[in-house]
Amino acid sequence: MRLTRYFLPVLKENPAEAQIVSHRYMLRAGMIKQQTAGIYSWLPMGYKVLRRIEEIVHQEQIRAGHIPLLMPTLQPADLWRESGRYDDYGQEMLRIKDRHDRDMLYGPTNEEMITDIFRSHVSSYKDLPLTLYHIQWKFRDEVRPRFGVMRGREFLMKDGYNFDLTKEDALHAYNRHMVSYLRTYERMGLTAIPMRAASGPIGGDNTHEFLVLASTGESEVFYDDRVTALKLGQREIDYDDRAEVSAVCEEFTTLYARTDETHDDAVFQAIPEGHGKVGRGIEVGQIFYFGTKYSEPMGANVVTADGARVPVHMGSHGIGVSRLVGAIIEASHDDKGIIWPEGVTPFSAGIVNLKQGDGATDAACEAIYAALKAKGLDPLYDDRDERAGAKFATMDLIGLPWRVTVGPRGLAAGKVELTSRRTGVSEEMSPEDAVARLAEIYEAHR
Repeated sequence: MRLTRYFLPVLKENPAEAQIVSHRYMLRAGMIKQQTAGIYSWLPMGYKVLRRIEEIVHQEQIRAGHIPLLMPTLQPADLWRESGRYDDYGQEMLRIKDRHDRDMLYGPTNEEMITDIFRSHVSSYKDLPLTLYHIQWKFRDEVRPRFGVMRGREFLMKDGYNFDLTKEDALHAYNRHMVSYLRTYERMGLTAIPMRAASGPIGGDNTHEFLVLASTGESEVFYDDRVTALKLGQREIDYDDRAEVSAVCEEFTTLYARTDETHDDAVFQAIPEGHGKVGRGIEVGQIFYFGTKYSEPMGANVVTADGARVPVHMGSHGIGVSRLVGAIIEASHDDKGIIWPEGVTPFSAGIVNLKQGDGATDAACEAIYAALKAKGLDPLYDDRDERAGAKFATMDLIGLPWRVTVGPRGLAAGKVELTSRRTGVSEEMSPEDAVARLAEIYEAHR
């Protein structure tokens, strides 16, 4: 994309209403525009990041054997009355009446609707196990929406639901989700720690939140810092192998890591000296096992091999897709702007032309731009007739991981400059080598 043909309404000044880094930089970098309290339009660059995150979530869900579908944003209230949650959910639920005076609601979550879908089409144990998920917009009428997309009223969320014959089967689904989430966050450049948490209005006995450490996090967290060094890396996991999946979960949950709601100070104080840490965390996902909480009252039953009719065991699993955009910025920025990890960056690299209108630099930039696109990359070419300092400031603000700087002096020696946004380190090399280096870097993130 050429910047002269792109819609990137960057702001020079910090917006007064933005209280945290991610909100400030998302507004300044032209990623979002607030339409009303807690509700945002996603402008082109913000939308690109949002879709890259969504695609990673889809890929890892499908890798784990989960099946995508799409449920509506509006739900009939009668389903929630069946489960007993319609009156219990509180004022966060946006309740609506349609023109026929039927009670509706803008879904904050989908346990009831997915259970209705299941009971309408599945009746035999032979159809289990089954895990369905979707990525859809949700609405929760926060009393005080704040922090931009971190605590908005409308948000994009992946929510998945497993249906299993037994508790043992459902806990394997729980573990499978934990592993798939760990891989999802790693691909986004995040260290998301699974922490024992409280279940809240969704209910259930087993639940873990995934939290990204950040000073602006809303949750106080207590953890053994050795957990932050744990990585799945390139390990291939057989999601059908219960022992292997369970072992990975044990590896990531044995070290102490809890939110303030479930904190046990006696256990925390037993952590070896120097490893017990207290900090703040941003929740980016949560998994639940809640047994037959919804299947029993809503009649989601199957017939077993011996002819008995039993309620299925269920769990739900959520990832805040739009919230992750803010969380990544909170975890990865400096005083100049955003620092995108390669897995979610809106553009692979920025090309900065130091002398727009000069025949040699224009031709070199065009050649690099074409070569990167031929490698399957998505560069942003700053072809504005603007001073170099302003171009560098824009690139730093929007946070592309790599910048290729092209100027007359370097070209005279057959060189361009490749700069890492994260480290600030620059290296001179030929244009061909710069293209090859970027192709190699991004190949590792596919």
